Amino acid sequence: MIPIAKPYLTTDEAQAAYDTILSGWITQGPKVAEFEQKFAEYTGANYAVAVSNCTTALHLAMIVAGVKQGDEVICPSMSYIATANCIKYVGATPVFAEVGEDYNIAIEDVKRKITEKTKAILIVHQIGMPADIDEFKMLCAHRNLILIEDAACAIGSSYKGKKIGSHSDLVCFSFHPRKVISTGDGGMIATSRKDYADRIKLLRQHGMSVNDRVRHQSTKIIFEDHLELGYNYRMTDIQASVGIKQLEKLDWIVEERRKIAKKYLQGLRNIDCIILPSESPDKFYNIQSFSIYLKENCPINRNELMQELLDKGIATRRGVMTIHRETAYAYESISLPISEDLADRSIIIPLFVPMDDADIDYIIENLKTFIVPVKK
Repeated sequence: MIPIAKPYLTTDEAQAAYDTILSGWITQGPKVAEFEQKFAEYTGANYAVAVSNCTTALHLAMIVAGVKQGDEVICPSMSYIATANCIKYVGATPVFAEVGEDYNIAIEDVKRKITEKTKAILIVHQIGMPADIDEFKMLCAHRNLILIEDAACAIGSSYKGKKIGSHSDLVCFSFHPRKVISTGDGGMIATSRKDYADRIKLLRQHGMSVNDRVRHQSTKIIFEDHLELGYNYRMTDIQASVGIKQLEKLDWIVEERRKIAKKYLQGLRNIDCIILPSESPDKFYNIQSFSIYLKENCPINRNELMQELLDKGIATRRGVMTIHRETAYAYESISLPISEDLADRSIIIPLFVPMDDADIDYIIENLKTFIVPVKK
């Protein structure tokens, strides 16, 4: 079986975790602080705060942005369900907007859905492809709204020559095993604002006024206070030690992923019934996922193709889900035809580092077998 994805982890990460375990400090501590500093340096952000996963990152972003009961946050429905869940966690209402053909939220539809209740716009860099950040920054500035970036898939991607994470005040990343780099699980919030960074650090550890590392290093007795309702959203030092090693390899991993994508693009070019991913000159795509859209003239539908490929030992995934059609959001009686069409006609094929050329060729050959119309 060729898996849809797997993390690139070596003895470097195993040794780093081993050393951290033997150090005796395994919860949030010095390695988390080191990972945060190096992550901020890599992305160009002023600050970075590590948390337990991207969902908790998004939740904390909503809190520090001041989103609350009665507010509305505009976001795409075509995203993983956590994008909308984090809005509901703070009592606000997600307002689903349409996407464009690049799978990213469409600004014209966002403009139509802004109301007096709108507090923020949550954009998603879907499958690692950067959204048009500057357009949304200008819109938010004009309408006095807060911009939040769901960059779960976008570590290593760039927009207008700058890494994702450096463009706005709240940018949330994921280190889930299906992402470009992984810490097993984990997340990070990049921000340009010290007040945001300080409050996120407070909230991730139960609102505690003094963290464990400071108390441990102090030569005087310190008693902590709990300043507000907080959460246990910490990353461990074991995870952070793995993240530090992953971050060192990130640019190489992205380069290798792009090489694999180039082989797919070359092998599947000029097939009339599919649309392959592409990037514009101002966007650099980390190839977090390789998604193929099946046009109406494709001789096989998406679900049938997934089963045929599975029978051949090739794992795939459906195109990005639409939240408004999930059971938890079924009360949302809206129609988003572009999102629904992209979700229903797209298939994500295996891409991970390293991949054997033989496996890449095998995937291409089997795709062609099923999607290239038979000439009569």
